[in-house]
Amino acid sequence: MTDRAKKIAMACEKRYLEGYTAVIPASQEELLEDVVGKWERLMRPSIESPESILQEARDTPIAILVVGDPMQATTHIDLEARCAEKGIGFEVVPGMSATTMAVSLSGLQSYRFGRQVTLPYPYGKYLPTSPLEMIHSNYAMDLHTLVLLDLDPNGMGFDPPKPMQPHEAVRILEKMSRRIVEQNENQDPPKKPVKDWPGILISDIGTENVNVATGKLGNLSKIGEGWIHTLILPASMSDNEKDAYERRKPR
Repeated sequence: MTDRAKKIAMACEKRYLEGYTAVIPASQEELLEDVVGKWERLMRPSIESPESILQEARDTPIAILVVGDPMQATTHIDLEARCAEKGIGFEVVPGMSATTMAVSLSGLQSYRFGRQVTLPYPYGKYLPTSPLEMIHSNYAMDLHTLVLLDLDPNGMGFDPPKPMQPHEAVRILEKMSRRIVEQNENQDPPKKPVKDWPGILISDIGTENVNVATGKLGNLSKIGEGWIHTLILPASMSDNEKDAYERRKPR
């Protein structure tokens, strides 16, 4: 947290940690009270139907703590709009985003990234292919892709999230690839299977256990360490980027 975020949170009478759109490891949650004071957890129902929170904010200063940069989620943009509509004063304090930190840790050039993608869990027979289509679109423009892995296998936002693991992410990408081929009979199968794509796996960003590993997705999928992960799929790499990629391969 920035010093300003700490000071504002400490000055509020109540603090809520939003646990729906992003999460931190339990060990970090245990430290939070020492940094800002006592806090309570808010899940999806309280954030997307925030009438009670808004009413409370009319009478007392409260802080909603969000992991990363709060306004990267439409959920929080909507919350800001509700405050403005009801005449409730608010202040947004930008945070340190895992998305920008991931790009820095990857060793790839930030201007070479295309549209960011979120990889969702499949729900029953529902498996959207749009994330993989966007990845292919970035590849076609020779742009790297930052892939955020889903947090909640139930998709409801009621329970503490269970972050997607590397082996699940690769399996879902493979399913999406097969689905795209099935839906487009005239489309040729991918020239290279998903497991052979180069990738960068960044685990536990912002903690003392942060780890960066590069290699084929099939090998990265076998990494079992870490709790929350981010995946980067590089397009063609410059010589400097290739050197950085090689330095990050597990020894």
